[in-house]
Amino acid sequence: MPKMKTNRGAAKRFKRTGSGKLKRNKAYASHILTKKSTKQKRGLRQGGIVDSANIKGIERILPYI
Repeated sequence: MPKMKTNRGAAKRFKRTGSGKLKRNKAYASHILTKKSTKQKRGLRQGGIVDSANIKGIERILPYI
């Protein structure tokens, strides 16, 4: 049985926390920032935790992370 390949695009976007949860960056923070409020942009700076509905799929493409 060959080794499984890690999806390299996903590997750059997700990390494990100390408790084993998947950490992610928030979307909508890269451009067209003038129309977004300061409060909204400040919230986008904080990371997020991957939702439970998506964990199974992400763990499938990241077998060793």
